[in-house]
Amino acid sequence: MTTSPMTTPTTTTLTDYDRYRTGQLLFEQRRFDEAARELELLLGGNAPAYGLGEAPLLLARAYYHSAQLGRAETAARGLLARDDTDGYAALLLGRTLQRRGRAAEAETWLRRAAALGVDGSGS
Repeated sequence: MTTSPMTTPTTTTLTDYDRYRTGQLLFEQRRFDEAARELELLLGGNAPAYGLGEAPLLLARAYYHSAQLGRAETAARGLLARDDTDGYAALLLGRTLQRRGRAAEAETWLRRAAALGVDGSGS
């Protein structure tokens, strides 16, 4: 199977690994909407899912970067429900809440991210 920077393989022929890699590549190309769609197909609406590595986090990040802030918030909260020590998910939730105009609520999550050793100053 070959892909170019401007095309993706047909969605019916991909293995889970291929779908994840396609999502990663689309994310790296800053094609966040397309990355989110690919990762949604992989996760089947069950994010966060166990056994799928970083796919749930990548999906949450794709939502954030494509300004799907409601979905980004839901995904980040799901990641934190699974692992409340996930500093990056706390940072992502804090940043999402900031973008949604909920600064006071965001501050709690940003402090938690910092306490968990995640510095969001360079992201």
